Amino acid sequence: MSTVKIFRVIGEIRKPNLKTRFRKEIPAVKPEHAVEKVYTDLGSKHRIKRYHIKIIKVEEVPLSEVEDPLLRKMFGEESIVKKS
Repeated sequence: MSTVKIFRVIGEIRKPNLKTRFRKEIPAVKPEHAVEKVYTDLGSKHRIKRYHIKIIKVEEVPLSEVEDPLLRKMFGEESIVKKS
């Protein structure tokens, strides 16, 4: 049985008149699944084609370094540390 991990996907959206960096934390089994999820989320939410999205880095993130409070709560960290 596979365990779900949290991956941080860092990349940028490159359109002719727009260049925006993004960073998303995605729960997935493999890094390839996390990248696919980023493509589908950005494509459906922002109407961006896959060839406009450039993935720079995919890294597995330990639960203590997850920034998304919803993911922290979902994966069982009791104390959510707020940044000041």
